[in-house]
Amino acid sequence: MTLAVEVSRAPRVTGVPSARLLGAWAGAAAGRRGARAVVSLRVVGPAEGRRLNRDYRGRDYATNVLSFPAGPVPAVEPRPLGDLVVCASVVAREARAQHKALRAHWAHLVVHGVLHLLGHDHEDDDEARRMERREIAVLRALGFPNPYRVSVRG
Repeated sequence: MTLAVEVSRAPRVTGVPSARLLGAWAGAAAGRRGARAVVSLRVVGPAEGRRLNRDYRGRDYATNVLSFPAGPVPAVEPRPLGDLVVCASVVAREARAQHKALRAHWAHLVVHGVLHLLGHDHEDDDEARRMERREIAVLRALGFPNPYRVSVRG
């Protein structure tokens, strides 16, 4: 059994990839650690994204992705890895500003969020380099470019 991804979206949120794609990207990020596990992925608008970021991180703005790892749970299957919250409008705005394909940016943020659920972080330089290398490798395997390479329009 591979990673199960339960997708929900807030009303009036548009421009969201299919649940199948979101699940494929999350599963690629989780790898073997996603076997017999489940992730809940909620796509939200800017008001909900801002409220969650403020309430849980003390930052009063909508952010692209929030990760809430599951705490210790009894031995159940599928095993919960945690929850991801993605703010669709922030993803779209960032993709435009960074000159990235929207689908590639969605894939990157889902991969990034799942890696956080698995315990990866970027609090110091070494952790950030390890996490970025993993993101780049997963995205390359999915057919996406390096999200950290600067794109310049001519």
